[in-house]
Amino acid sequence: MTKKISVIGSTGSIGTSTIEVVRNLGKDNVQIVALAAGSNIEKLEEQAKEFNPELIAVFDEKKAAELKKKLPNTTVIPGIEGIIAAATLSSANLVISSMVGTLGLIPTIEAIRSKKDVALANKEALVSGGALVMGLAKENGVRIIPIDSEHSAIFQCLKGNDLQSVNRIILTSSGGPFRTYTPQQLDSVNIEDALNHPTWNMGPKVTVDSSTLMNKGLEVIEAHWLFNMPIEKIDVVIHPQSIIHSMVEYVDGSMLAQMSRPTMLVPIQYAITYPHRSSGLIEPFDFTKHNTLQFYQPDVKKFRCLQLAFDSVNEGNSMPCYMNAANEILVDRFLNKQISWNDISIKLDRLMSSHHKQPINEIDDILIIDALARQEASIA
Repeated sequence: MTKKISVIGSTGSIGTSTIEVVRNLGKDNVQIVALAAGSNIEKLEEQAKEFNPELIAVFDEKKAAELKKKLPNTTVIPGIEGIIAAATLSSANLVISSMVGTLGLIPTIEAIRSKKDVALANKEALVSGGALVMGLAKENGVRIIPIDSEHSAIFQCLKGNDLQSVNRIILTSSGGPFRTYTPQQLDSVNIEDALNHPTWNMGPKVTVDSSTLMNKGLEVIEAHWLFNMPIEKIDVVIHPQSIIHSMVEYVDGSMLAQMSRPTMLVPIQYAITYPHRSSGLIEPFDFTKHNTLQFYQPDVKKFRCLQLAFDSVNEGNSMPCYMNAANEILVDRFLNKQISWNDISIKLDRLMSSHHKQPINEIDDILIIDALARQEASIA
């Protein structure tokens, strides 16, 4: 059966890699029926002309109007209504959710309510609303298939095994660009340093999160919800080569690891073709050229954000949601040269310490906490 997909966030790094995967799989196997993005109508126009989707959504209403003039025979819907329309399109049977930020939570939830399987690359959906999202997925009988390389690795290593037999999940991290820096060196890092990731090519927000290890902290929270795993059974290990994408250790001492060269093409394709596999885009791996794999303990004193993420799960209720939104604003302030790199974790720690956590029962609760965190982080 031909897989029909909606790509939410089609112009971002995950979205453009998804387009590459779809080309590889061929139109007989995968069809793109909807595209959605924030404002990059130049790239959207290119994608629309290549794949001829039923619907295009543009969050920026002015940009949507511009695109409609360029594509008069295509349905173009502006605003959040358009994003939701793309996520709930009746012909789609899989939604690629890769829109960055809490905004991406809305189409994810609406896709689930429309009984669509979701290939999830939007971290905020599970960090801010993990209980809500996974509860809705169970209620609607849909699958949440992870796209993040680490969670895809765990997903593959768990396949066919009982969760009760898992001793721990081990998430690997490249360590980012500052892995070997001293505390004194970290005092003077700049934006260019933080955006110079040694392994992955990602957007600026995710790249800065990788430099603080917050990205790994968010992935810990995701794994907690995705795999229904107690936080004390989730570990992080620094693995600079990024060849092993994550591991699962079982109670008998056996460990399964998923490996490939660092690329998002593999987890994206697996999410689209699951539970099957198809010929991929990367060359066979040569162990003789990659014959050193290193592992280190993360330094949570230097990289405080990782510990704050663990702390947020232990605090529970609204704390992960608050932490995620506050961090997003602090990263933005760093990118705009308003605060230092060290200030991200220092200010986040203070903000979390003063937050009065509240229950999260529905999406409105998430949006209220998210807005509060953003407001407080913008003046901290």
